[in-house]
Amino acid sequence: MAPCRSWFRSSLWSLFFYGVYCHVRLVLAEQVENCESLRLGQFLCKEPKIDEATQEPENCRETTAWVECLPAPNVTCRLLNGSEFRFSGDEVGFNRSISCRNVSGYSYKVAVALSLFLGWLGADRFYLGYPALGLLKFCTVGFCGIGTLIDFILIAMQIVGPADGSLYIVDYYGARLTRLSITNETYRKPHLSL
Repeated sequence: MAPCRSWFRSSLWSLFFYGVYCHVRLVLAEQVENCESLRLGQFLCKEPKIDEATQEPENCRETTAWVECLPAPNVTCRLLNGSEFRFSGDEVGFNRSISCRNVSGYSYKVAVALSLFLGWLGADRFYLGYPALGLLKFCTVGFCGIGTLIDFILIAMQIVGPADGSLYIVDYYGARLTRLSITNETYRKPHLSL
């Protein structure tokens, strides 16, 4: 009877330590973050390729574009498939969405110029995809000039845009807007304490 009791007691202790081991392993495994939840400075996102015609990211779909992000060297995180990976700084870890404008080829410059010089013929409305209003302006000589002035103001203030609901292509005159970027050295810089 005594050997059976000691075997039972040792089995209970073994089961207890195995349970503690499994719990500690589970807690440590949960400390590895998903790659998408890395904090600023722990990753670097690539700049999107800009389409020269629209001056927006090439993969812009419905006001959202995706850029590839590279976790910093020696950062370990969990990928979308659930596996953990230690990065060297050259591998893509996840994609991040950035906002972009929905443009489809209508130039702001051209719309304003047509409205200013040929608005009385309805050329601005034809260009923007409103053929009925363009024809009406053509037949009434721009509503006797009043409609031409109103349309010029509305187009110049971008209140009236293309008929398909997209936005104008706005030229930045050679200097594209600069986005704040992070280099690979950002996460290494020490914070100054005052």
